[in-house]
Amino acid sequence: MGWQLSEEIRVTPGVLQGSVLGPLLFLAYVNDICRNSESTFRHFADCVIHKKIINNEDIEKLQKGLDRLGEWAAENAMKINPTNVRQLRAPVKDPLNYTLGDQLIPEASSCKYLGIILRSDLSWTDQVNYTVKKAWRALHFIMRILKKGNSNTKISAYTTPVRPILEYGAACWDPYREGQIHALDRVQKKAAKFAYHTNESNWETMSQRREISRIRVCGLFKAYSGERAWKAIGDRLRRPTYLTRVDHERKIRTGGKGRISGNIPL
Repeated sequence: MGWQLSEEIRVTPGVLQGSVLGPLLFLAYVNDICRNSESTFRHFADCVIHKKIINNEDIEKLQKGLDRLGEWAAENAMKINPTNVRQLRAPVKDPLNYTLGDQLIPEASSCKYLGIILRSDLSWTDQVNYTVKKAWRALHFIMRILKKGNSNTKISAYTTPVRPILEYGAACWDPYREGQIHALDRVQKKAAKFAYHTNESNWETMSQRREISRIRVCGLFKAYSGERAWKAIGDRLRRPTYLTRVDHERKIRTGGKGRISGNIPL
């Protein structure tokens, strides 16, 4: 503080939250969690184990993966909170019992993973309702504090904190029911009326924006995965002129306003 420096203290319990090395050390710590397991592990913010179940042999393989997870936690002196462990499965007649350590994993009808609500019946109703409520709260907050603002300020306030809420992960949960589509569009219509003081605007509808996003995301994935119909597009994608230490190897060059470089009509 000021010109005075605090004394150095060795931190032994763990990694400081928000540090640069935190994510890297976490990945190095959990890198071997899926060793000797035939199930698929996803360990980003939460650890997820999933497997396609067809017969009893698949059930045993998934249970072995859970046993391996318990062994890994014991080897690395990590305690797993059993209250945060849930199993989510497609509807079947007979219940499936899985255990982690000595604890029976309870079954849940829904769970949130990376901000997306997944349901056992494969419905996106909870996700759409959650998104709409969250977007309305953000929009009402902006309408209160920018009541006397100009149109450009109101538009920027909507497109920056509100619209990303409506579009987060939309390529995954894009609804097809008219009621859900209208519920999402009503938020943008209210924002347009707030910004332009009229019911008319030149904005694309949310369903149109989700369709464009889905085409871009799925198209780039198929191009990178080398599927036959998209291989020509993948060959024409240009790599950036340079890569920083935080970039990934599949980064592509983009033009202004997020356009894909290489004359690829996505």
